[in-house]
Amino acid sequence: MENPSPRYISNLTKDTYALILAGGRGSRLYELTNWRAKPALYFGGKFRIIDFPLSNCINSGIRRVGVVTQYKSHSLIRHLVRGWGHFKKELGESVEILPASQRASDDWYLGTADAVFQNIDIIRDELPKYVMILSGDHIYRMDYGNLIARHAESGAKMTVCCMPVPLEEAAGQFGVMSVDENMRIEGFAEKPEKPNPLPNDATKCLASMGNYVFDTEFLFEQLKRDSETSSSERDFGKDIIPAIIKDHPVYAYAFDESDQREVYWRDVGTLDSFWMANMELVQPVPALNLYDKRWPIWTYQEQLPPAKFVWEEDNRRGSAINSVVSGGCIISGATVRKTVCFSNVRVHSYSEVEESVVLPDVEIKRNCRIRRAIIDRGCIIPEGMVIGHSKQDDEARGFRVTEKGVVLVTREMLGLPVGY
Repeated sequence: MENPSPRYISNLTKDTYALILAGGRGSRLYELTNWRAKPALYFGGKFRIIDFPLSNCINSGIRRVGVVTQYKSHSLIRHLVRGWGHFKKELGESVEILPASQRASDDWYLGTADAVFQNIDIIRDELPKYVMILSGDHIYRMDYGNLIARHAESGAKMTVCCMPVPLEEAAGQFGVMSVDENMRIEGFAEKPEKPNPLPNDATKCLASMGNYVFDTEFLFEQLKRDSETSSSERDFGKDIIPAIIKDHPVYAYAFDESDQREVYWRDVGTLDSFWMANMELVQPVPALNLYDKRWPIWTYQEQLPPAKFVWEEDNRRGSAINSVVSGGCIISGATVRKTVCFSNVRVHSYSEVEESVVLPDVEIKRNCRIRRAIIDRGCIIPEGMVIGHSKQDDEARGFRVTEKGVVLVTREMLGLPVGY
C-alpha cells in the first residue's frame, strides 16, 4: 500500500495495543547489567534504552502500551513510573507495567511467547484489533503506522519487522528468514550459526528485529496452542513463527520501507556495540538524530543545572571537543574528547578523557587518563588512575577488557558499594 492517509493510519494505531518485552538480562553486557535489566541501561547522554520503543509508540499514535518486566527490574520500573506514568486511562491512553506475577501458571515468564500468554487477560480487556509486540532493548526510531497499515492491507495474520544485516553480525544473534517475491515468509531460523544469505546480496541476510504485529484473536489462538505443547520453549522465534508460516499468511516488513527518516537500528547487546553506538553520537552529523523535533525521544530527567566548563590557564583548561555533555556536568580544568558524559559527571583538573562513555554521577579525580572506556554509574575514579592505555594493567585491576579494547569499569571493580 502506497501513501496511506493519515486518518486511515490513525484509526489503525488507535486500534492497536503495544506490548514491549523488557525483561531481558543482556548477559553479553556482563557486569553492566548485574544490577539492572538491559532495557534500563543508559544511552545517549540522558536516555535509557526503553525510551526508544516507548517514544516510537507515542509518536506513532499508539497510546495503549504494556511493558513486560522480569529480570532485576527495580530501576526500570522506577524510571517508567517517573517518566511514563502521566498518561490518563480515562482518555484511552496508558503505559502499564506488567511484572512477572504467575498470572497463568506457577512459573515466571519462560520465554517471549509465555510473557505475552501470561498477560492475555490484560490484553483482552483492552479489546484491540491488533497486538504489536516489541523488543525493549534496541535503539532505533520508527513510525509503526505504516507497518500496521501494511499488515492490515496484506491480509497477514502476523507480520515480522526485519532488516538486512551482515551475515557475520547475524550469526548466532538474530532470527533469520527467507521470503518469496511478495515478502511472505517461507522459512525462519532462530539465531542460526550459518544464516541463509539474501538472493541479491550474498553478504547479508534478512534478520528479524524482534517486532511483530498480530491479529489479536490469531495471537491468542497460537499462544494457547503453544502453551499446550510440551516440547515448546515458549518463544516466538523458536516456536511460534516456525509453527505457523506453512499454514498461515505470515509476512516480513522491511524497516527501510517504514520510515522516511534515517534507517537506523542498533542492537546494543555487547559492550563493544554499546560503546560504538554511543560513540556514533559524537560525530558532527550522527546516524541517529536525537535533535529532530518532529520525532522526539521522551524520557524522565532530573531538573539539573547546565553543564559547566571552568578554568582557562595554559595547562588547566576545562574543555569538551566533539563530545556530548549532559546537564549537571562540571568539566573543571580537564579535557574531554569524543566522549559521552551523562548527567552529573565531574571531571577534575589535569585529567584527560577520550572516546569514552561516562554514565551518570561519575567523578573522575585529578590527573587521570582514560580512553576507550565505559565507566558505570556512580564510579569514583581515584586520582592519577590510568585506564585504557595498558590492557595488562587494566586486567590486573579487575577491569573487563573486550576483544576490541574497550574497558568496562564498575563500582564493584573499584571496591565501592554496588549501585544501578
